[in-house]
Amino acid sequence: MQRIKSLLRITHSFKQVAFVSHQQRSFSALPDYSSNDYLQDQVLVEGRAKSRAAILNRPSNLNALNTSMVGRLKRLYESWEENPDIGFVLMKGAGRAFCSGGDVIALYQLLNEGKFEDFKKFFETLYQFVYLQGTYVKPHVAILDGTTMGCGAGISLQGMYRVVTDKTVFSNPETQMGFHPDAGASFYLSHLPGYLGEYLALTGEKLNGVEMIACGLATHYTLNARLPLVEERVGKLITDDPSIIETSLAQYGDLVSLDRESVLRKIETIDKCFSHDTIEEIIDALENEAASSYDVWCRKAVEKLKEASPLSLKVTLQSIREGRFQSLDQCLVREYRITLNGISKKVSNDFCEGIRARLVDKDFAPKWDPPSLADVSKDMVDCYFSPFDELEPELQLPTALREPYI
Repeated sequence: MQRIKSLLRITHSFKQVAFVSHQQRSFSALPDYSSNDYLQDQVLVEGRAKSRAAILNRPSNLNALNTSMVGRLKRLYESWEENPDIGFVLMKGAGRAFCSGGDVIALYQLLNEGKFEDFKKFFETLYQFVYLQGTYVKPHVAILDGTTMGCGAGISLQGMYRVVTDKTVFSNPETQMGFHPDAGASFYLSHLPGYLGEYLALTGEKLNGVEMIACGLATHYTLNARLPLVEERVGKLITDDPSIIETSLAQYGDLVSLDRESVLRKIETIDKCFSHDTIEEIIDALENEAASSYDVWCRKAVEKLKEASPLSLKVTLQSIREGRFQSLDQCLVREYRITLNGISKKVSNDFCEGIRARLVDKDFAPKWDPPSLADVSKDMVDCYFSPFDELEPELQLPTALREPYI
């Protein structure tokens, strides 16, 4: 709480910072990770003598992730970490997005076709890659230019440097689709100042690049127009020293300040309303605040909550609260349980219904089950967090080899 208040007082004079990207450059020969050139083209590789860059390359799909992409990323990052000739790694997206998250329409189709194992493989590989990046021993730079949503944030925010621009738009909109913020979201959101993480996770509201700097999600800010200069600078680096990379990132930064209407200027109201123990209490607090202050922001927050899946809201709140006291690996194991238990349809089919309503039929009229918060029982929520039976293995992470952190 004090951190964000202090931060808001000084945002008018943010220190100059900069970012690292990678310039267009040809690469030395790399192993052929896939016999399918099309699949390889979905994650391109660039770099020079002492660095490598992964470029998410599905611009027509806003670089939405599929299983082959996260599998290729995992293999590339493992090989780069073992290569003593590579000093640091960079990731960016092609086109106007960094990454819009998982390819949920493809996942929706897998479930409708009964391909549960293929669905599970995507999340297993994704979460393993998030853990790899979160424990990566080499400096990592993510260029979050454009749309950065859902697990697109998850594959980047665990790294050392996170560069944002005036084009960056961050959000975790999962509750609006009957899902839950995953890919490490319960870790990084729960560690934001005050109860900002609960607000972002439950409402799915957006942050811009300046706001990501202010709350600690990003480390550097530069204008989109300056990215070619940043990429050129980083492309010339021959180092594995984080301080040298940091200095290079700081050379093309821009002075920024929070907009007068920024949600971060409402941190006291967020803490007051989103610190409650239940979704019902959070909504009541927002409605009382709206009635007493005539604050349009409070009414919009209530509208967002009432549009979301009631079950997803309760599951998400518990997930974020547990994440405050867990390491990254524990968060990922829990999120994997929530994901597989959620799509098992033992309790609800809200994930498929949410995708249908928002992205397939686009009628924006999901029929949530249960339909209201009052109908969501504690047993329903607990089912999502339950360990698997002996026939379904838990998420396996190499914690013995890669030490997790809190």
